[in-house]
This record gives sequence, C-alpha cells and structure tokens, in this order.
Amino acid sequence: MRKSEEIRRLAAQRLREIFPKAKGWEEIPDSQLGDQRADLVVKFQMGGQEHTFVLQVGGLGQPRQIREAITRLSEIRRDLPSAHPVAVAEYIGPQSASLLRRNGFGYLDLSGNCYLAFENVLIEKEGKRNLRPSTRPLKSLFAPRATRVVRVLLVEPQHTWRLEELAKAGEVSLGHAHNVVKRLEELAWVVRGEHQRIHLAKPADLLESWCESYSYRQNGIQAYFSPERITRRLMAEIVHLAQVEGRRYAFTLHSGAALVAPHIRFPVIHCYLEGALDPFARLLGLRPGEGEGNVYLLSPYDQGVFYGRLEKGGLSVVSLPQLYADLYRYERRGREQAEYLRRETMGY
Repeated sequence: MRKSEEIRRLAAQRLREIFPKAKGWEEIPDSQLGDQRADLVVKFQMGGQEHTFVLQVGGLGQPRQIREAITRLSEIRRDLPSAHPVAVAEYIGPQSASLLRRNGFGYLDLSGNCYLAFENVLIEKEGKRNLRPSTRPLKSLFAPRATRVVRVLLVEPQHTWRLEELAKAGEVSLGHAHNVVKRLEELAWVVRGEHQRIHLAKPADLLESWCESYSYRQNGIQAYFSPERITRRLMAEIVHLAQVEGRRYAFTLHSGAALVAPHIRFPVIHCYLEGALDPFARLLGLRPGEGEGNVYLLSPYDQGVFYGRLEKGGLSVVSLPQLYADLYRYERRGREQAEYLRRETMGY
C-alpha cells in the first residue's frame, strides 16, 4: 500500500487533470480547519469563482475506513460549509462509493473512479478496477482455509456462533478459527455478544472485501465441448454421473445463478467437481476444449466451496455468497448478475 503522502500527491495530480482550466492553483497539506485537520486543502479558480476542496486521505478505502472518513468529513463540512469535502484512497469500491454519495461527499481514487458534485458541476467515473490491489492487511483473512470461516458466517449472517461451532462448521482447527475471528473483530465486522457468542455485524462489508481479494479463476478450470445443446438435461447428466462416482459437485456462475433465479440464461455450464476432471468428462462424452468450450469443470481452490450448497430441482448449487463471489469478476455480465442475485436473494 502506498504511503498517505504519495496518495495525497497523486490525488492532487488527479484533480489537476480533472480541472485542466483551473487557475490560481494552491495546495495546502496538513491544514487546520476549525477543530479538524485536513490531509490536503486544494484551492483554485474556475468560471470566475474560487473553489475549495478538502481531501481526507485513507488507505485501502474499505467501507470501515470510509465510514470513519465520513465522520471527519461531516465535521469539516460543519466548520467550513463552503468547502467541498472529498474522500481519497488507493481504490474506492462500489459499496464505499455508495456510502459517500448517500452522505453527500465526493471521492476519487487512484484507479480512475471519482464522484465530484458541486454547484452546476457533476463529474462521475465508476466501474474502474483496482489497478494496484493491496490485500496485505487482509491476506490472512482471505487465504483459502480462512475463507471457510468467512463463508460460514456469510451463509448464515443472522446466526450467533460459539467458536467451537464455527470451527467445526468450517472444518478448520479451533486455533485457525480464533485467528480469523480476531481479525474480523479488529475490522469491526463481527462482534461478541452474550456468552461470547460471535455475530456477523457487517455482512455486506465482509462480502465486498472478499470479492476484492478473490476471483473464480483461482480455481482450476478445464474447458470441454458437448455435442448436446446446453440445457438442464445436460446438467442432470453431470449430476447423475457425479452421484454414481460419489463425487461432490456444485454448479456456479450463470448455470448456478439460473437455478436460483430462473430468468437468467446460461449459454455455458460451470460446475465445481471433486477429483480428476478429464476421466469424468470422457464418460460424459465431452471433447477437450483449448481455452474455450461450452462446459467448464472447476477443480476447487479449496473444498470450502462446497459449504452451504443449495438444492434446486434436485441439482446442487454453491452457496449464495460463493455464487456472488464467483460471478463478481466473471467477464460476461458477471457483475450485473451478481448484483441482481444479491438484491433479490441475499438480503445484505
């Protein structure tokens, strides 16, 4: 992660690029504004008026950090109502961006996203991916085995857990579960209630952060061609063979989403499968594809992908959080389907 001084410098540079016709440019770092201290104040003239931007620099731009920035920006706006408060971070994802807009604040990041609304000016750029993902502080939290604990919490967000129950459900050691929960507590994403029971306080924040650190491409993926048309009949054949061979399986991406939300079409099939993929594909009469196909079998990056599977019409689908995370970075309308799924079925 970049140091705050570098983020501040690059943010000022971005503002100059956004307002190339501005005159009388002035930058005041570490500026005192009433009882508050701003990381950077930028003043310039444009359209015959002077404008003042107050920048509050964060690090990763996680929702928790953005909420803290909102508190500080609110106090700055109270003390200096004519200024335009702006949150700055290396990357501001959709959830953090939504938080800032709802509270009437601008933002910009170093990946190209920004939202600046003042007077008759509206500048908005969104959908840019994190150019320099820095997951070091969260690396241990979203390592393969650690996500077993994360997944358990997200599948049942209203449940309260004893640590032993959580470890057993996630099939991890008690010590490993303790370390993950401790990190989640530091981020204020879980809290302990009566009798030290663990409760997920901010499921949306946890899900968003997981998706920033994960891609379905972390799994082994083999492409195959089926001579059959892609239908649920072919999915049923996959299920039958998996059951005969005693393998766990679960549909994901669009084919999984189509079972959960029937209006979704699935031009290809994606299915997690235990064990060797090629022998299974041969028994189904599938031909190997070279990068492209209409049936994709996925070798799980961790067995936790099978936790909390849903049964839909006799077919198994990955859990809703896993399905959302898989879709999130899928190139073919994945983000759109992920957001629909979250809005319609997940409740957070």
